[in-house]
Amino acid sequence: MWLRNRAGTEPLTARSPLRARRILSIVALVVGVVAAVFFVTRAMSTGEEVWRWEAAIAAAVAIIAAVDLVVLRHRRSGGQHGEQQ
Repeated sequence: MWLRNRAGTEPLTARSPLRARRILSIVALVVGVVAAVFFVTRAMSTGEEVWRWEAAIAAAVAIIAAVDLVVLRHRRSGGQHGEQQ
């Protein structure tokens, strides 16, 4: 099998997906906020219930992205290096 010929250098050459996750969270935050503002203005101008739900979903996406960015910042600052609280 191909797994038997490993060189054992995986930890040295491994790349963390945190940078990609950070970029995706920033994009989701921006898109979520813009969409929420758009849907709120549509809800206010038309008075239809569906726009309120759309705004709530977009706001939830923005909140989740913001929380993810906070978690990533905590990990980047070194909060996950085996510290016990």
